[in-house]
Amino acid sequence: MIRNLRPDRSPASSLELAFEDNRLVSQLYGEFDQNLALIEQRLGVEANSRGNHVMLRGGPGPVDQARRALESLYDMLEEGKPVSPGDVDAVIRMIETEDSQLSLPTLEKKGKVRMAQIATRKATIVARNPAQDGYIRAMDRFELIFGVGPAGTGKTYLAVAYAATLLERGEISRIILSRPAVEAGERLGFLPGDLKEKVDPYLRPLYDALYDMMQPEVVERCLVAGTIEVAPLAFMRGRTLSNAAVILDEAQNTTSMQMKMFLTRLGENSRMIVTGDPTQVDLPRGEKSGLVEALHLLSGVEGIHISRFSDKDVVRHELVARIVRAYEGATGKPPSGEGPLAV
Repeated sequence: MIRNLRPDRSPASSLELAFEDNRLVSQLYGEFDQNLALIEQRLGVEANSRGNHVMLRGGPGPVDQARRALESLYDMLEEGKPVSPGDVDAVIRMIETEDSQLSLPTLEKKGKVRMAQIATRKATIVARNPAQDGYIRAMDRFELIFGVGPAGTGKTYLAVAYAATLLERGEISRIILSRPAVEAGERLGFLPGDLKEKVDPYLRPLYDALYDMMQPEVVERCLVAGTIEVAPLAFMRGRTLSNAAVILDEAQNTTSMQMKMFLTRLGENSRMIVTGDPTQVDLPRGEKSGLVEALHLLSGVEGIHISRFSDKDVVRHELVARIVRAYEGATGKPPSGEGPLAV
């Protein structure tokens, strides 16, 4: 339970909050009040704590944003979820984004932030920014989803997490993971080993996400039984993929023919998630990216959703976002492949 005390609507506004559960207050403030310091830095307010009371001072807008952030974080703690500086950053990002800026509205103005999440038996993944929030919600609403943007935005990780939770809930009977191997040509013959050993190095990011979401012995059992299938893109031809979550990663390295072939594999009671970065195409010069073409042709098609990420949505080390911006600036490429063919 949270109480708002002494609200002030003057241009220099102040607001006092009281949090009733003293056990949660120290977690809310963070070690050495680091969570409060982050709120101060990001929102331009003063946040002074005294026991279970917090006095917020600043402009009316920033003070209200700080209130919403603290109330949302406190709600997380009441639900038994730990709060880290990353969670504070995620809540602030959500608050700073207006409803109208989201492709899928997820916020109520002046209300508490309720971020989308994916829960498996092993882990719960909570959206870290508005782009991730819209992406997770889109996977619930659409049968075919494109996740497009730079590295480090969580496109593939969230797709695998969502597939894992569908499998655990019994909503699908299998997960199928695919990725163009060895650039776009899938020239695997020179590699040693059987098909799985040839393809595994290129699908390691998908495996890593699976092991984060599911117990290792469960993943191994599913791989042996074929409940989780890992296959290069070329081996999809002629199949109909029903009752499955199908993920195509690094889709910018598909040709037009490969992309059309893959998309037309979608069967009954299936979800298909296509991820990629149109600015990182490794196809031979002059070869059109199947992902870029699909984004152009399928924009506005009923039942298909395109979630776009930018360097602002990078959730790895903050240097990753700076690196992405530096390369885009040097090459002159617009962020996330936005151009005449990107919608």
